[in-house]
Amino acid sequence: MNDEINGERNSEGTNMSSGIKKENKKESFLSSLYDWIEVVSISVIIVIMIFTFVARLSTVDGDSMYPTLIDGERLIVSDLFYSPENGDIVVLQEKNAFFTSPLVKRIIAQEGQTIDFDYENWGVYVDGEKLTEPYINRELEKAMKNYGSPDSITVPEGHIFVMGDNRNHSTDSRDSLVGFVEYDEIIGKVVFRLFPFSRIGAVK
Repeated sequence: MNDEINGERNSEGTNMSSGIKKENKKESFLSSLYDWIEVVSISVIIVIMIFTFVARLSTVDGDSMYPTLIDGERLIVSDLFYSPENGDIVVLQEKNAFFTSPLVKRIIAQEGQTIDFDYENWGVYVDGEKLTEPYINRELEKAMKNYGSPDSITVPEGHIFVMGDNRNHSTDSRDSLVGFVEYDEIIGKVVFRLFPFSRIGAVK
């Protein structure tokens, strides 16, 4: 009789112990799930804040920046503490609205600087100093197009002069459709190529 009672008590104890373990596992799982949800939520908020206040995404439209940038590439653009410098690749939104999508170009010169062109030899001079431009797509046996631009230009106050790296296939400041670009038309500097993954990395 006593053996039967002890057996029942042992059985009850085992069941209670098993129930407690299951409850602990459930609580542990829920705790881990809540922690995971919290981490994901915070990450999403951080990403939203970054792309709202620090950076934004832009897409290359066309071949004007080839070979540096290729049509369809996705870029991260930042304007945080940005001060334009010659040579920067920037995204622009002109007020004249001739172009419906933002333009991606390289800053060649800024207000007060004079640009001289040697179209036959693909030479660009800023304040008398020839630019070193290993990034351009130079077409052999062809002169660089001027798009109606004179051989010498001085950038007016409050503006920049931009060109595409694919010089003979770029509508830029040489063309009256774009002309000089105001500083407040600069959305930001291109800092990173996000897509395609085969070309992911910093942009210069």
